[in-house]
Amino acid sequence: MKKIIYVMLLFCTISTNAAAQEVFSEMLKKSKAIVESPTSTEMQKKCSQFKVDALTYMAMKMREEMPDSSAFLLDRQAYSLNNFVSLYISTLLDYRDAIQKDQIEIIKLFMDASFSNPLFNDPDGELVLSYFANSECLTRFSLDTDWPKAYIAVATQLKKLKQKSEEQ
Repeated sequence: MKKIIYVMLLFCTISTNAAAQEVFSEMLKKSKAIVESPTSTEMQKKCSQFKVDALTYMAMKMREEMPDSSAFLLDRQAYSLNNFVSLYISTLLDYRDAIQKDQIEIIKLFMDASFSNPLFNDPDGELVLSYFANSECLTRFSLDTDWPKAYIAVATQLKKLKQKSEEQ
């Protein structure tokens, strides 16, 4: 009986990890397709290229530094990366009619959330900050980001900013 339960638990774990890998792989596949599509807008391509690079970096670093980590961790990071970038774009669109100072403040909030929440503490600043340091990039974020933490940090700051503006 114990062997049957053990085999069932092992099967459930393998199934969960495979599903998590499927989410990561699907996000990577969709982002690559947008980058390669001639019908995608420049903004879509830039955001998707960042996602491709961030997902590739994340998978590579997890293999190097966290070889025993579960596929669930990679899945969670990928999902939060997508949410972070989506929140960024929607917030920029919400602030498109705001004064430039406010728009810059929003961009800095997202940049700071990304930079201040590293996942690997990678010393390769040139690689990690390749998007962050490039003023031509739409997604000026660090590749070395703990995306769930960064998402929570920026959502908290946006909530405070909204409350502050409602009080005025």
